[in-house]
Amino acid sequence: MTAKWSQTAELNVSRLQSNPYPGRGIVIGLTPDGTRYAQVYWIMGRSENSRNRVFIEEANGFLRTEAKDPAKLTDPSLVIYYPVRHIGAAHIVTNGDQTDTIYEALQNGRTFEQALATRTWEPDQPNCTPRISGLVDLSDETCAYKLSILKTNQNDESQTMRHYFHYEQAIAGFGHFISTYAGDGNPLPSFQGEPQLMPLFDDIKQTAAFYWDRLNADNRISLLVKTIDKVSGQAEMHVINKL
Repeated sequence: MTAKWSQTAELNVSRLQSNPYPGRGIVIGLTPDGTRYAQVYWIMGRSENSRNRVFIEEANGFLRTEAKDPAKLTDPSLVIYYPVRHIGAAHIVTNGDQTDTIYEALQNGRTFEQALATRTWEPDQPNCTPRISGLVDLSDETCAYKLSILKTNQNDESQTMRHYFHYEQAIAGFGHFISTYAGDGNPLPSFQGEPQLMPLFDDIKQTAAFYWDRLNADNRISLLVKTIDKVSGQAEMHVINKL
């Protein structure tokens, strides 16, 4: 079965590499040694406003986006946010300010799903960019990790589709990938189908370099990899910024 998974992951990697604009992406899974969960998140951009960003890691383990040149920032509403936060044993990664929505819900005893039920896709018509989110909660014995996509039905703003994917067990050496877009276009076509199997590595820098090297060099902006030890809960972060 491992060979079959590897072949599937290799095919998905080649599709990612040939995609000029997958937009923002999340991969969550388990390192090959089986000791750490991994969260990969990247941002891409075509406009000057979107490209004028870097990832900034905070001392508390949170990570935020920030304008590299504040003078060039025209609209912070959808580009400045916390992609990564954690509360207790729960580690959140998203492509927008729904990170805060999930964080506050967990803080008040509600769930990942209940938090996202209050949100919808991003108000950036005509793209209606999907909100993609992921969670690793070490205290949840029933689920290794979760992914979610909130999007329109083929850019029909009258219908919000809420897709949740729960992985009861992780596969050592592999994760599952979702992104905002299926590719370039006008409007941008949303990601379709189930999360895709992708490879992970024991070395955090190797994982970061692997995905960074496979993103379109013109459109990639920043990428992070966060690992979480399954036993101790200790987290490590590695960041690549283009600027």
